[in-house]
Amino acid sequence: MTAKSQTRWTGEPADLLRVGEGFRLADVDPDSTPGFDGGKKQGQADLADGVDELDELQERLYAQSRVVEGAPSVLLVLQAMDSAGKGGIVRHVIGAVDPQGVRLKAFKAPSAEERAHDFLWRIEKETPPPGFIGVFDRSHYEDVLIGRVRALAPADEIERRYGAINDFEKRVTDAGTRIVKVMLHISPEEQKARLMERLDRPDKHWKYNPGDVDERQLWPAYMDAYQVVFDRTSTPYAPWHVIPANSKWYARLAVQALLLEALEAVDPQWPAADFDVAAEKARLAAT
Repeated sequence: MTAKSQTRWTGEPADLLRVGEGFRLADVDPDSTPGFDGGKKQGQADLADGVDELDELQERLYAQSRVVEGAPSVLLVLQAMDSAGKGGIVRHVIGAVDPQGVRLKAFKAPSAEERAHDFLWRIEKETPPPGFIGVFDRSHYEDVLIGRVRALAPADEIERRYGAINDFEKRVTDAGTRIVKVMLHISPEEQKARLMERLDRPDKHWKYNPGDVDERQLWPAYMDAYQVVFDRTSTPYAPWHVIPANSKWYARLAVQALLLEALEAVDPQWPAADFDVAAEKARLAAT
């Protein structure tokens, strides 16, 4: 269901952006803004209008979990090539809600201890508890993306991981977590411009990683690896959504829309008071 606060969608964002049968990443135009009837100004207005709705739904989710055992949660999985805008999503979308109900985890290269375990060991520990919105800035999918492109594991191990991911996500969703998987899709030309901006601005140098240039040279291999990920792990219980991300405003709006849809589907409720409200009012008035 389209969020009440986002009025300019011509269709359901979750349907428009979902990876379905026959999906080809090569057919997605990173400059496009599918389903949105407006430009940057209108998109930014809708994003601002969605803040209050997202904030209330997140607070209801958190409040419900304080009194309801096994309350639901939501997990946002963000994947993308470098500079595609994951940080902007965290700041402008997730940053609009109460941080006490958010669990953010940015997965880096695994430590020696983590490499001594199965690749999902460190992931399972970070899934959101009841009532929380969890955010994975990169995720278990790195192990079948860079792992595949850079041959960081044997081919048969990479192959095994697709099934292991599906089994893991099924357990998570069966336990009450709604998973929203997003790939922010930018063009190599847009990435080049964003990386150059980081080099041109001293206040952005800290965000620049020389290794990003090396990864750019493997762009076709990464796109092939993403296609395999979509083919193998976009499931009815945890579908992928590919968001054209050359326009930052559209990517942020679309992720907000997907989160709003997920939370509306969960439909968290304010918990009823476990005390006599009238009696407490009288006691308070008497003090």
